[in-house]
Amino acid sequence: MRSEKDVIVPSCLGIPMKWISLLMLVIQTVSVVFAMRLSRTVDQDGPRYLNTTAVFFSEVVKFVCSFFFLCHDKGSVSLAFQVVRSTLFQSFEEVLKISVPSILYTLQNNLLFVSLSNLSGAVYQVTYQLKILTTAVLSVVILGKALGSLKWFSLLLLTSGVACIQFPRDKAEDAPSHGEPHGNTVVGLIAVLSACMTSGLAGVYLEKILKQSSTSIWLRNMQLALFGVVISLGGCLLQDGSTISTAGFMQGYSPLVWSVIWLQALGGLVVAAVLKYADNILKCFGNALSIVMSCILSSVFLKEFEPDMLFLFGTILVLLATTLYNLGAPQWAQQWRKHLLKVPSNARQLVMP
Repeated sequence: MRSEKDVIVPSCLGIPMKWISLLMLVIQTVSVVFAMRLSRTVDQDGPRYLNTTAVFFSEVVKFVCSFFFLCHDKGSVSLAFQVVRSTLFQSFEEVLKISVPSILYTLQNNLLFVSLSNLSGAVYQVTYQLKILTTAVLSVVILGKALGSLKWFSLLLLTSGVACIQFPRDKAEDAPSHGEPHGNTVVGLIAVLSACMTSGLAGVYLEKILKQSSTSIWLRNMQLALFGVVISLGGCLLQDGSTISTAGFMQGYSPLVWSVIWLQALGGLVVAAVLKYADNILKCFGNALSIVMSCILSSVFLKEFEPDMLFLFGTILVLLATTLYNLGAPQWAQQWRKHLLKVPSNARQLVMP
C-alpha cells in the first residue's frame, strides 16, 4: 500500500502543475480581456478587424493545439489519428452530443467581442461573473443539483455586487479618453448577459456529457473546436460576407489581433489543464484574482474610469460571493453556527438579539 509520500505529484521545474495551471489561468484571463479591449478601441488606419473572423481563427488554433496534446497523451501521432477518426467521423451520436455546446460557445465568443466593444474591461469582467448565477440555476434545472442556503445567499451577494458596479455614475471629467468612445452601454450589457446565459448552458451541458463518458478532455476540446470552426466560418459568411468580399478575410489584422486570437484559444486549453491538475475550488481563486487585476489594469493603463467606493464595494461583494459559493463558510463560522444550534431557544435570544 502506497503512502502519501509515494504519490507522484505532477510538476514542472519542481513546481506543482496545479499552481502553474492556475497561474496560467489568471494570466490568460487578464491578458485576453486587456488585449481584446485594446484591439477594439485603439486608433488605427483602415478598417477594423472583424469579430467573426477572429473567432474562426481562435477555433482553428484551439483544434490544432488540442490535437498536439492528444498526441502527447496517446504517445504517438498514429494512435491519436485513430482516436480522432473513430470518434469524430464514425460516431454520429458523439457528433450530435458535442454540437450543442459548440454552437453555444461560438455564440458566446462573438457576444464577448460585442460586450468588450461597448463596456470597459473592468465592468465586463465583474459583470461576466453572473455566469455563476446562470450556471447554478441551470445546474438545478438540468442536472438536478441541490443548492444549500449558503450558496443561494452567495448568489444574492453576487447580484448585489454587480448592481453596485453597474449603478449609474458620472464619468470623471478629467479622465482622458482612450481610442474610440465607450459605445452603447445597453448593447454591451445585453451582450455580456447573453454570454452569461450561453456560458452557463454550455458549461452545464458539457459537464453532463463529460460525466457520462471517459473521453479525453483534449479530444472533447477538438470536438468543440471542430464544430466551432464550421459554425464560425458560417457566421463569417452570413454576417460579414459582403465586407469580407470587399476588404478581405483578414482586414485590419495586426500583431495585437493575433495575440487576441491565441489568447482566446489558450483559454479553453488552460481551463482543461486546471480541471486536470487542480480543481474548481482552486479555479475560483484564479478567477477572483483575475477580476482584481483586470480592474487595476483597466484603471491604470486604459484610463477608462476612476474607481469609486461603490465600485470597490461591489467588487468586494463579488469576490466574497465567489469565494462563498465555491468554498463555503469559514470553519469558525460553521463551528459558531453548530454551537448556536445547541443553545436552548430562550438563551439563543440573548446571543442573537
